[in-house]
Amino acid sequence: MTLNERVCRNPDQPTNAVRDRISVDTMPITAEPKVYVMLNKPLGMVASKTDEQGRSSEFRCLPVKRAGGTSVGDLDQPLFGKGQKLPAKITLPEQLSPVGRPDQSIEGLLLFTNDNEWADRITAPTNHLDKTYHVQVNRVADEAFCQQLKAGIKLDGETMTAKRVAILRGGDKNSWLEITLDEGRNRHLRRLLSGCGAEALRLIRIGVGSLQLAPLAKGQWRHLTLREIAALRGLPAAAPKVAAEEPSGRRPKRA
Repeated sequence: MTLNERVCRNPDQPTNAVRDRISVDTMPITAEPKVYVMLNKPLGMVASKTDEQGRSSEFRCLPVKRAGGTSVGDLDQPLFGKGQKLPAKITLPEQLSPVGRPDQSIEGLLLFTNDNEWADRITAPTNHLDKTYHVQVNRVADEAFCQQLKAGIKLDGETMTAKRVAILRGGDKNSWLEITLDEGRNRHLRRLLSGCGAEALRLIRIGVGSLQLAPLAKGQWRHLTLREIAALRGLPAAAPKVAAEEPSGRRPKRA
C-alpha cells in the first residue's frame, strides 16, 4: 500500500479518505460517496439483509447493489414524487445501514446511511433529537393520561418520560396519540406506556428532528436533500452552498 506516494506497511496507520491519496497494488482507493436515505418502513420488516427466520427485510424496499455499487443522482433532489417511478438504474451502496436500532414492530420513518459519523450524531443520547410517533393504545386516553406520560415513570433505575403528548382521536376502546421523545432508550415508548397502564397496538414514526415522513408512501424511499442532511447533523441550514440550492434544484436568480 502507498499513502501519499510513500510505501506504508502499517495496517493501523490513520488515514483521511478525503485528504490522503491511498493506493493498493497501484490501484487508487477512493472514498465511497456518502448516501442518506429515508424509507417509509412497512410493518414487520427486520433490519438485517438476511434473516434466519425468513422474515422480510427492509432492504427489499431499497435498490441496494450487492457488489460495491454507488449511489446515482443528485443528493439535493429527492427521487420521489406522486406517481413517479424510480429509474431502474438507481442503486445504493452495499454498505448502507439503518440508523439506530430499528424495532421490527415500528412502522414509518427509518433512515439509512453509510456515514457512520452522521448516524452517531443522530442516535447520541446527549443530542436529545426529537422523534415523533403516532401511537395507537388499548385504552381511552384523556388529558390526565397524557400528563402521566409527560411526568414519566421510574423503571429499572431509569426515569422515562415523553416530551410532548397530544390526543389525535379516540374510540370506545382505543385511542391514537402523537408522542414525541427526545431520548432513545431501548423500547422506550413501549416501556413507558406499559408503566402507565397501556399497551401500544401500533407505533408509526412520523418525524426525526425537522424531517417529516409525509408524503412518502408505504414501502417507498428517497434521498435526503442537502438541507435535510445538514439540519440533522446540526449544521446551519443557511450554509452558502446548501442555501443556494432548493429541493426543486432551481437556483435563486442573481440580483
